[in-house]
Amino acid sequence: QVQLQESGGGLVQAGGSLRLSCVASGRAFNTYDMAWHRQAPGKEREFVADISWSGDKTYYADSVKGRFTISRDNDKNTMYLQMNSLKPEDTAIYYCSAVRSGSPYWGQGTQVIVSS
Repeated sequence: QVQLQESGGGLVQAGGSLRLSCVASGRAFNTYDMAWHRQAPGKEREFVADISWSGDKTYYADSVKGRFTISRDNDKNTMYLQMNSLKPEDTAIYYCSAVRSGSPYWGQGTQVIVSS
């Protein structure tokens, strides 16, 4: 069982930056692959980025490649999403997830609003 809590969202102007954090409680965080997804108003949840349990493999959606960086610190049970060059279309609720086998665990989300 893993509980996830996101933080770091907020209101930022286009071109700005934010860093999201996802803190996990529970056991064996370093055995879970982790990911960020987002859901914009009126749209389905979409994949943003993921990172392997060891942190050595990452993958990004084309829409954020080169602007966002996913990372993790297993000693702190925390995953991050550094978001640079933000665009209004990045406005969404951002969710972190953890998966090892079976269904993923999800956090409650953190709101990101990018103004033009």
